[in-house]
Amino acid sequence: MRLRDVLWGALGIVLLFLALGAGWLLSLPPAPEAIAAPAIDRQEADATIAALKPKRQRPLVAIIGINDATETTDYLMPYGILKRADVADVMAVATQPGPVTLFPVLKVEPDATVAQFDARHPQGADYVIVPAMSRDDDPVVLEWLRSQSAKGAIVVGVCAGAKVVGASGLLDGKRATTHWYSVGELRDRHPSIRYVADRRFVVDRGVATTTGITASMPMMLTLIEAIAGRAKAEAVAHDLGLTGWDARHASNAFRFTRPFALTAIRNTLAFWDWEQLGLELTPGMDEVSLALVADAWSRTYRSRAVMLSGTAGPVESRGGIRLLPDQVAVSWPVQQLIAGFDRQPPAEALDRTLRNIADRYGTDTTDFVAMQLEYPKQGASQ
Repeated sequence: MRLRDVLWGALGIVLLFLALGAGWLLSLPPAPEAIAAPAIDRQEADATIAALKPKRQRPLVAIIGINDATETTDYLMPYGILKRADVADVMAVATQPGPVTLFPVLKVEPDATVAQFDARHPQGADYVIVPAMSRDDDPVVLEWLRSQSAKGAIVVGVCAGAKVVGASGLLDGKRATTHWYSVGELRDRHPSIRYVADRRFVVDRGVATTTGITASMPMMLTLIEAIAGRAKAEAVAHDLGLTGWDARHASNAFRFTRPFALTAIRNTLAFWDWEQLGLELTPGMDEVSLALVADAWSRTYRSRAVMLSGTAGPVESRGGIRLLPDQVAVSWPVQQLIAGFDRQPPAEALDRTLRNIADRYGTDTTDFVAMQLEYPKQGASQ
């Protein structure tokens, strides 16, 4: 076979793949128009609060994660919000001894393993919070969830943590939601689950589930209201920089679109322009702001946040969780250092970060990150 024939054949294959790719992109929907989230009536809101009441006056909350990959904000935001509220005892729990590596960024030392938790609290938790994990079928997690539920714990699946809860069987026959990207998978795997659209969180018979990552913020505030009343929840919401936190959500605004796919492809292909952005860990820093900011910068497909510290040991956050640095560094290029976010309420820190991402990489990338976080651009309360 002549070289010219080989080259023409290779060119034909390339053109075929380009045509298939173009066809796939054109088949995707365009960016959705702005959609108003439907209101939540008082009766539904009251029923949600009633369904989340704890079994003890000062409840015990366990946040479970697997050691090798648990979603950053799903794990840290519930911990930080509940710790600052001081209405419950909160423990970060892992399946095995050692640090928990979070995805897409950060590493922490948990308070206990599930075995240690069970030995200290044989009566079980009031609430078990389940983040998204790198796999949904970890046998230790699934058995522990079933055990805690049997002891009376309310299980809260945050984001794609609903898939983990579903794998445990605790969602069978119940109403639920999850991250927009995982809705189809959850329904295919568990046909008896009744998906509820246009709700940022859903509670049904001892199990709560939420939409994507940032929904853990209104979910935790609702939990605080169930534990300690509306006034306490309002005070914590103000501290977080929020004016509202109900279950309103416009589900159709979050889906796999042509702009989303094009941004993912474009940013991935721009590998020569990929950068690491330093973020200094300091004692007493707000783990909620830290999680939101580090998570957002690490989802651009153009950058990743790197945790810096002047020492190799853990750095204790505001809520008391121990953060582990990626690098020990006494300095970092100023133009590549993320700074100042810890002096803002978390919701404002996230909004500022999205604006900074737009300035650095363009508004398409900001929209891309907000879609992954399932964060309503018109405001965190919607």
